[in-house]
Amino acid sequence: MPGILLISTSILLTALALWRAPKAELHTSIEIEATPERVWELLGNPESYSHWNPFIVSMQGELVQGGRLINQLQTSQGRRMQFRPLVLKVQAARELRWRGRLLFPRIFDGEHFFELQPVQRPDISRPRTRLVHGERFRGLLLWWMDVEEFRPDFERLNLALKSAAEQ
Repeated sequence: MPGILLISTSILLTALALWRAPKAELHTSIEIEATPERVWELLGNPESYSHWNPFIVSMQGELVQGGRLINQLQTSQGRRMQFRPLVLKVQAARELRWRGRLLFPRIFDGEHFFELQPVQRPDISRPRTRLVHGERFRGLLLWWMDVEEFRPDFERLNLALKSAAEQ
């Protein structure tokens, strides 16, 4: 009987931990001297990633809601990773969003996003776009990791996109 009680308690605690998995968010932004349409020419074109993107060095698949991508990452620490996110939202020249997952839901989920916002100020004459780039994380692994470790790679991507769009 004590064995059944121990197993039942373990299952209950695991289910509770999965249901109440920790959450974290990472947000970065940069202003790009180009129209949202010009920025989207790069961001919305998976084949171009290998030419300008130092973080997501390869993207295969079509950017359509419900589609699957195959993304190859190269971190600034030299680690290579592959993941197959589900495309959640594609709105040309406005927003791109996908969700990646490690093994099962709530182990380590990430909803990655790019938002393109036109910048309109009377003191600037050339078109500009504010890129908001980030990820919302959720999962048990967040108890042992700090999402801030991804910030340098997100910022590297932002600077590379800015450089490519402004050429």
